[in-house]
This record gives sequence, C-alpha cells and structure tokens, in this order.
Amino acid sequence: MPLYEHVYLARQDLSAQQVEELTAQLTGVVQQLGGKVAKSEYWGVKTLTYRIRKNRKAHMTLLNLDAPPAALAEIERQERLSEDVLRYLTVRVEELEEGPSAMMRKADRDRERDDRGGGRFDRGDRFDRGDRGDRDRGPRRSRDDDAGAEGTEN
Repeated sequence: MPLYEHVYLARQDLSAQQVEELTAQLTGVVQQLGGKVAKSEYWGVKTLTYRIRKNRKAHMTLLNLDAPPAALAEIERQERLSEDVLRYLTVRVEELEEGPSAMMRKADRDRERDDRGGGRFDRGDRFDRGDRGDRDRGPRRSRDDDAGAEGTEN
C-alpha cells in the first residue's frame, strides 16, 4: 500500500481532547478501509502565518498513513465537510519517517535552548541596560548646538 504523511489544522477554539477525538475518528476511518496509522503526532496550537477563516492559531496534527487511496479520499472528504478542520495536506512518501518528526525535534531543541538560557537574545545583555548597546554614538548634541554651528561657519 502507498505511504502518506497527512497534516491537518483544526480550529483554535477546540480543546485538545476534541482534537484527539477527531484524530481517533479519522484513524477509525482509515482502519475500516483496510489501512493503518503508523504514527500520530499532536504538534499543539501554533500561530498561523495568515488568517484562515478568521483564525490566527490552529491545532496541528500529523498522521503517518499506510493506506489505500480510497481511505485517503474518504478522510479528506470528511475533513472538507467538518467545520472544525481549517486545512489539510497529504503528501505521498517513499518511506515513513522513524522517530519524532521535524516539528517535534524543533520543539525539543527550542525547549533545550530555553533551559540553557541562550536563545535568540542573551536575556541579561541588552534588556537590563535599557539602551541599544550596539551603538557608540559619542556625546549627544542638542539641536541648539547644531543651529549655532551652522551660523558660525565662514
């Protein structure tokens, strides 16, 4: 049977339990039609790049499927009918990825970075001083100094 990676986005106002129920429903459809779900990953609520049906965030879930095309067509049909599913994407792959997906590895990496205290900004560096820190402008001059300097030139 062909192998697929299927990701769907559910509305942000659903609870995590409702998203799990939706995943269980889709898994049941795949199993009834002769396929199997090799892996199911809940990625959590993520911020979307742009609004989708007035939603700024969405629950994201990945399903690794080993299923016939008919099973895939049925779960996509049910997702089109569901008001809770904002978007879905299915990609046929040669082999299913073992272990955690790239999104889960990224979450682990971000969590480790936060634990170490590093990250995008070194928290103790710029934010405590209150100034830009990367600029050395020299002494500040007022506008009055600039106006006086213009009149003294020969």
